[in-house]
Amino acid sequence: MCAMLCFTAFGHFAFTNGKSMMIPDFIPFKTEVIYLTGVLEIVLGVWFLLPGCREYVGWILIFFFILMLPANNKASIDKLDCQKGTFDNNGLVYLWFRVPLQLFFIAWTYLSSIKN
Repeated sequence: MCAMLCFTAFGHFAFTNGKSMMIPDFIPFKTEVIYLTGVLEIVLGVWFLLPGCREYVGWILIFFFILMLPANNKASIDKLDCQKGTFDNNGLVYLWFRVPLQLFFIAWTYLSSIKN
């Protein structure tokens, strides 16, 4: 989980412009939100390694993964290519991959931290 979170956090810093395009217009400071969520992924990933914190961090991560799903849905609907910052991606086909992946992350977090 820590490695996955650190890997995905990299995208927040490498593709900040494209990632910020995923955020709904009513949310201000999009670039800052992207940086903040990238740092949050790293911190939660490292924190997840601490046995005494794992259940608490697990609930935070589940909440975080649920909050990220609408942004991923928006990116799919808008056909956003986050790496290039363009609107020419596969669109809704991405959801066939992303939604099960998001559910997998939620289940993985639950089974490895909360259910134990």
